[in-house]
Amino acid sequence: MAYRATLILGDGIGPEVTAATQRVIEAAGVKIDWEVARAGLGVLKETGNALPKETLDSLIRNKLGLKGPTDTPLGEGHRSANVELRMKLDLYANIRPVKIIPGQITPFKDVDIVVFRQGTEDIYIGEERWVDDAHTIAEAVSRISKFESERIFRHAFEYATKHGRKKVTCAHKANILKLTQGLFLNAGRSISARYPDIVFQDRIVDNMAKELVMYPSEYDVIVLTNMFGDILSDECAGLVGGLGFTPGANIGEGVALFEAVHGTAPDIAGQNKANPSALILSAVMMLEHIGESEAAKKIRESVYQVVFEGRVVTGDAHLLHRVGKPASTTEMTDEIIRKVQS
Repeated sequence: MAYRATLILGDGIGPEVTAATQRVIEAAGVKIDWEVARAGLGVLKETGNALPKETLDSLIRNKLGLKGPTDTPLGEGHRSANVELRMKLDLYANIRPVKIIPGQITPFKDVDIVVFRQGTEDIYIGEERWVDDAHTIAEAVSRISKFESERIFRHAFEYATKHGRKKVTCAHKANILKLTQGLFLNAGRSISARYPDIVFQDRIVDNMAKELVMYPSEYDVIVLTNMFGDILSDECAGLVGGLGFTPGANIGEGVALFEAVHGTAPDIAGQNKANPSALILSAVMMLEHIGESEAAKKIRESVYQVVFEGRVVTGDAHLLHRVGKPASTTEMTDEIIRKVQS
């Protein structure tokens, strides 16, 4: 059976890690007819649009996509393509599994957390305005609704049930933001009542940040609003060796888009140095989503084995192992493919 999916190459190292991921999926025996599309800074410079209509149409048509990282200018310029994608396609659930890969040298031995970040509300969507004509005061809107809050908690609890997770934690700032964050917390409490076999707890988000670097093994599934989810998911990635090993998914009612959490790494773009693991593991999530569980398992185990051995890994992983010389993107991909096909 051949599947059809949209492939967004992205900026910076995006084309390199997407090409590597395509090779690994093919080696696992899954046939995908890729419809290549564009988003981000590169297409913005060429067309004036960071998210062309044909890219959105492709994702709506295929209902499945894999995306490389995209650039967004700091403090000016176009709205983030990621934000646009989530808003226009109603990708409300941003899911980021964070798990120590055997062989990774980290301060912790037992981190296995899944972060659920609400993707279509809160201050992160970038709804801002100037307060005065002189542009000396600006404000941003943090809008949180009962519907979206309940939807992300329902998805998190369903995920926990399906995957044998025992605890869901809501991280919030309801002690200060009593209406917006309070609404989010209360939505979690309401949905949790339908899942009596799963422990529900809440943490104030600044305390949560501290707890994660002291007792990360105490946490299982964490649910956060958009901005807090963006920040704490990167903190969680640091617990397991960095963003180069952290996959992600954006799930909506009609479309599922999978992407690595990391950025475009312009300093090494085009140099065949990028770690492809995060996007390959994002593709594993995609394969599980479409029911290709055996291929997904084979790829995940192959990535884990390559990282565990530490012989043929890119520079970020090599810094942890210091075995031989850092491998190129191509060499690490080749090694993963060898494991997949063995």
